[in-house]
Amino acid sequence: MGKPWRGNLRPFINEAKNATEFIRKLFSLCAANLPANGEHITLSIDAPLGFSVEFVELVNGLKFVESLERSATNPYLYRQTERCLYCQTKCYPIENRLSPLSSVKDMIGSQATKGMHVLAKFAPEVERCGVWNDGGLLTAIEAYPAACKDSESIHALRQQIANQPTDNQDKMDALTCALIAYIFTNNPENLISPEDSVPLSEGWIWVPKDILQGVET
Repeated sequence: MGKPWRGNLRPFINEAKNATEFIRKLFSLCAANLPANGEHITLSIDAPLGFSVEFVELVNGLKFVESLERSATNPYLYRQTERCLYCQTKCYPIENRLSPLSSVKDMIGSQATKGMHVLAKFAPEVERCGVWNDGGLLTAIEAYPAACKDSESIHALRQQIANQPTDNQDKMDALTCALIAYIFTNNPENLISPEDSVPLSEGWIWVPKDILQGVET
């Protein structure tokens, strides 16, 4: 439905007074009509939607971690969900390993704060780890398109979509995010879920379980 749109959402984030206005604007930008029957919307966001507990405690209270090891396991740089993704895929050949970006170390801090701003304004209620909502229309989750490149389930869903965007990587990533939202809504058991030990404030990256096929854990 509709067509891909790429641009700066800041004006529309600022103008919208609630989740309904924001989602209606997103649909209009994509030349699509918001379903009139009150259908629930799942918004899948390609940006970190939290910071690690250790980083927040360091910034807010100068509470430090006793021992720091290599970058990939540094709790200041990476949340538990990112450390989990790296560790679960480290048995892959090096060219296929996941190395998630860090909101602290890499140049995605702006995207992270904008994504968290959207949560705070339009979906501030924490339903459970990695799932936010507005109490009505909207559910928001975090996705990571780069982690889905070898997912057979994502590939199979892509094959069902005509006129896929191929002119821009952002549009292709947006489609992957939409497919993650589709799986989350219809077949959540096919996504890797957070363990109870993952802090609610850190959130969770939702990716298909089949990215781990053949990996010895």
